[in-house]
Amino acid sequence: MERPYILHMITPGTNMSPFDVNMAADAGYQVLFPYCGVSLAEVRGLTQDAIFSRGPKGVRRTGIFIGGRDVLLAMDMLDAARNAMVPPFEVSVMADPSGSYTTAAALVAAVERRLKSVHDAELAGRRVLILGGTGTVGRIAGALAAEAGASVQLASSRDAAAAVEAARTTGERFGVALEGVVMPASDAGARRALLAEADVVLACAAAGVQVMSAAERGDAGRLLVAADVNAVPPVGIEGVDVFDDGKPLGGSAAVGIGALAVGNVKYQVQQRLLQAMREADAACYLGVREALDMARRVVAEKP
Repeated sequence: MERPYILHMITPGTNMSPFDVNMAADAGYQVLFPYCGVSLAEVRGLTQDAIFSRGPKGVRRTGIFIGGRDVLLAMDMLDAARNAMVPPFEVSVMADPSGSYTTAAALVAAVERRLKSVHDAELAGRRVLILGGTGTVGRIAGALAAEAGASVQLASSRDAAAAVEAARTTGERFGVALEGVVMPASDAGARRALLAEADVVLACAAAGVQVMSAAERGDAGRLLVAADVNAVPPVGIEGVDVFDDGKPLGGSAAVGIGALAVGNVKYQVQQRLLQAMREADAACYLGVREALDMARRVVAEKP
């Protein structure tokens, strides 16, 4: 009897995301088992329990998925799982906490595509303002944009200290410079000043929260691309429809990218990475940068 494909799904949270469970099942894993409330210290033991029970051949039909909500802890857990391997007992591991790695990768790749196709420009040298920048997607998108050469600001609508701390910790982990700024809804002047310097605006705030009005888009005189990951009404950027993918925004040279255009890429990225784990002849380790590599391949296939 052929051994089933097993995916051990680890999260420090109280529940594993149903989204990730569905994605793993659709990627061909036959047995899915969640481990909730897992600490970093427990990852080594769980990993070695998974690898030694199936033999060198069985490990090829075994994988580990790391979820949760802490984007930096997930990186540590991925490293811990990798360091726990004892060749030839070695399985593939993927991390994607709250879908942030694949969503941020899809967002950055979609923006890169439209900067090039519409403006013959790259992220390098551009100023990127991320609204909702202290969240999971905002922090990872900021790090990826900074790695591509952009000057990145992570903006919070309420808490300057939180923005500064998110920029510091994320920047240190990725080896890039990020700036934390506050952009309060009540301070029109501060908002105009930040928007006036932005070449790219990424809306990564909570679902159902509008963070940029149509009037404010008029303050962004340098804006080239405005992209939103919020599909729950009202959209994060007024005037950017969820299906837009490079649609011109009236009154400016900018184009918009909507949440479902980003989401379509994110879905394909996560699905292909899970499939790559299952089909790999040798163990692979999939995190933020592998997600961006895959997202760039996905958008390159688009007409």
